[in-house]
Amino acid sequence: MRALKISAVFALAACAGGKSPSTVAVNSAASAASATIVHGSEAPNGMVVSASAIASEAGARVLAAGGNAVDAAVATGFALAVTYPTAGNIGGGGFMVIRMPDGRATTIDFREKAPAAATAEMFTDANGTYSATKHHRSHLSVGVPGTVAGFSLAQKKYGAMPWKQLVDPAVKLAGDGFIVPTGLAASLSSAVTRLKQYPATVAAYSKSGTPYAAGERMMLPDLAKTLTRIRDEGRDGFYKGATASLIVAEMQRGGGVISAQDLISYEAKERAPVKGTFHGYELISMAPPSSGGVAMVEMLNILEGYDLKAEGHNSPRYLHLLTESMRRAFLDRARFLGDPDFVQMPLDRLTSKSYAAELRKTISLDKASPSLPAQVAADHESLETTHFSIVDKNGMAVSVTYTLEAGYGLGAVVSGAGFLLNNQMGDFNGKPGLTDSTGLIGTPANVAVPGKRMLSSMSPAIIAKDGKVVAVIGSPGGRTIINTVLQVALNVMAFGMPIQDAVNAPRIHHQWLPNTVTIERDGVPASTMSALTAMGHKVQFGGQQGTAHSVMIDPKTGHRIGAADPRDKDAGAVGH
Repeated sequence: MRALKISAVFALAACAGGKSPSTVAVNSAASAASATIVHGSEAPNGMVVSASAIASEAGARVLAAGGNAVDAAVATGFALAVTYPTAGNIGGGGFMVIRMPDGRATTIDFREKAPAAATAEMFTDANGTYSATKHHRSHLSVGVPGTVAGFSLAQKKYGAMPWKQLVDPAVKLAGDGFIVPTGLAASLSSAVTRLKQYPATVAAYSKSGTPYAAGERMMLPDLAKTLTRIRDEGRDGFYKGATASLIVAEMQRGGGVISAQDLISYEAKERAPVKGTFHGYELISMAPPSSGGVAMVEMLNILEGYDLKAEGHNSPRYLHLLTESMRRAFLDRARFLGDPDFVQMPLDRLTSKSYAAELRKTISLDKASPSLPAQVAADHESLETTHFSIVDKNGMAVSVTYTLEAGYGLGAVVSGAGFLLNNQMGDFNGKPGLTDSTGLIGTPANVAVPGKRMLSSMSPAIIAKDGKVVAVIGSPGGRTIINTVLQVALNVMAFGMPIQDAVNAPRIHHQWLPNTVTIERDGVPASTMSALTAMGHKVQFGGQQGTAHSVMIDPKTGHRIGAADPRDKDAGAVGH
């Protein structure tokens, strides 16, 4: 672990060409401790953990300059739009969960919205046949972006530092450039070829068609101009003026339907969080249109009725009970959940202990339950999202998950504006009534309607106990997000694991349909696989599941312990 004074040349400045840092000035009243940046897993005052060590440092430097966790979240989020283009964004959307030092909690919903021209049948061909291309790989799949509005709302209500100081690090990173890390280089290598139908994307993320190699400097001048407008004009620098005109021009060029009025009309929303308890711990997470909080509370309520620690971590019985709780929560997710501004949902029932007791009675201790296509099927949701966790010196905690949907979103960079468009409309149901075992779902709660937010699995969460923050958690991973975050939470709450162990532990996933338990490769021994099979589960090994960048507070020292998920090559925990 190494520490650098803010006045020294640091990694972010080196990435920008060795210039002395000027993006965040240290308040003259800051203490010596707050003027130290720590690269490693532990720091006394604040911690930022994200998929990009460069972005984590941008956030940590805001904390060291006197900003709070919301300020750091805004700075980290904008920096990720530069250094982690597969999911970091200004052209997408997501969710932020905030817990104040006094225990009050709130959330910011900046999920994308369907444009005014959206219809429930917009992803079908002229003959009414569902088209996956229209749904996921066309400009029709672009939702009205929410990230800039969400960060603006959070900063205005709960931030402590000026907006310009929070956006400026991203402006510098995009304009001066940064050194491409190994994970991004590998990602760009495949993306540039895959996205060659979008000239503006190839121009932005390659050298005349040749992908950037690790160690090379990448500059994004058009993105720097857009970020400069956002820095200087606030949210209007994105939703009005030059940037908005460029977005509308891109829509017209690609056959999309987002209008200037859609952009002007977009609003992020503050919502009450979903809360649940588990053996004295409190889980605070996102309410619909995210399904994550409701599903996790439902599963925790079911599992609270068993002695999980006695069963043993990742034992056959534990994994069986975990799977059965997942099976039931995902069924309810598809039946009931959607945008609360459009759909009436029985949230009190779904998150109640009494309902969990009813569900628990339907679980056999040694036999898998059936999953039938007639009941529900699983919808499409991309694995490419990103999550970051922050705790400041005063104990304010922020958990943010945001996305472009697929890796690099639609793949189209807005010409002249330098940022990637989402393909988030793909999270709406493809066609009303079209539900089958291939993974399509057509239940009414999540069909496209003008102004509606699409259902999500993003599950940013905060764990507290006895009035104090215990951990800040979350993950990307499409539908696997809910189960990844659940297992990290259980590793902490039921098994008492240190946060890095809780993050590193192998994970499983079941989502009702397809009726398969997927376990990270080599995550359990062959004997466990055999025992689960004997119970009637269809079990398979899969690739890695999620990247759960998390923070825990050491109960003895009060230090912030950052756990960057080793599944993410460029991730970093940076504190002060």
